[in-house]
Amino acid sequence: MTAPQNHAPQYDAILFASFGGPEGQDDVIPFLRNVTAGRGVPDERLEEVAGHYRALGGRSPINEQNRAIITALEAELATREVDLPIYFGNRNWEPYTAQALQTLHADGHRRVLALITSAYSSYSGCRQYREDFARRLDETGLLGEVQVEKSRSYFNHPGFLAPVVDGVRAALTDLERTGHDTDQVRVLFSTHSIPLAMNDASGPTGEGNWYVDQHQAACRYVMDQLHDDLPVQPEWELVYQSRSGAPHVPWLEPDINDVIERIGAEEQAEAVIVVPIGFVTDHVEVIWDLDTEAKETAQEQELAFRRVATSGTDPRFIAALADIVQEHLDPSRERIAVTELGAVDDVCGHNCCQVNASRAVRAEQDVDSLEQIAAHLREQEKATAGASS
Repeated sequence: MTAPQNHAPQYDAILFASFGGPEGQDDVIPFLRNVTAGRGVPDERLEEVAGHYRALGGRSPINEQNRAIITALEAELATREVDLPIYFGNRNWEPYTAQALQTLHADGHRRVLALITSAYSSYSGCRQYREDFARRLDETGLLGEVQVEKSRSYFNHPGFLAPVVDGVRAALTDLERTGHDTDQVRVLFSTHSIPLAMNDASGPTGEGNWYVDQHQAACRYVMDQLHDDLPVQPEWELVYQSRSGAPHVPWLEPDINDVIERIGAEEQAEAVIVVPIGFVTDHVEVIWDLDTEAKETAQEQELAFRRVATSGTDPRFIAALADIVQEHLDPSRERIAVTELGAVDDVCGHNCCQVNASRAVRAEQDVDSLEQIAAHLREQEKATAGASS
């Protein structure tokens, strides 16, 4: 547990914000153009990535899964007598964040709490959403009229991690039933790779490495919860997936497929359990990168393969999101966290998680608008920090 914060903003709506994904074959290339906007990536290159989506009928499961989470969260909040409407907005596909902001404004809402589908601290998983909110408010003429504040990271809320613990336990039990002893199993916790510079800048200015540190803490917690259940603790490792970008730019390693190949080549184990610890739902990067590519690599190495489900609509995760909402509404409520890192502060510092990627995104935008956005972020940070002191 972490001590409560001292402010109690009067939110009147929730914005559930996510990455977005195509919902049909005709959406795939336009969606990927949005994702890569400003980078000059030709459609021919996008078609290579589009194959992942086209293999699934051109439809990413992310929007459907997010809608299911929203429905479940609405029901959970209702049982707690929290009367806040939830609006759904994506960064890269419909329903867009700008559309959600326009709709909630038309409905009379002015103070919005944003929940995002990223549990960890980094530029792409945290600050970029804050910048996107400010940019969309500016584009829609709502900057100054609607205030959007992002909730804290929830990587170490027990409701997020408990389904993962159960998933690893079930996978170990299933492998043992099929003749694979625990000491012959490797547990691979997988998350999205990011550039080293982005990890170095993750967290408050002068600290950094929060992205990796938070993942490591979450992994340790999961394995610690299994300690009393197992005669032997399986070895585990944090690995990375879904790398993109220029080859000369260093990203977090090792890649999950390289690790599986090493385990097979060195005969270190008979089976691998892959745990998508970095993800909230079973979207394309889980289904393709893990269920397809990582599984094929394991088969090539003659390793048994199990993949643990993400937390998704598990009632414990839905309850965790409701807890986060209530933390922001009630300053007397304890902020729940189960690792040694404690609960992340509600307020992001001015330069928190800021890297060159952030400046590159800004360079693509109109300078006058960016000055307004930067000023809005500064004022929001000062106002929230002042209320917390």
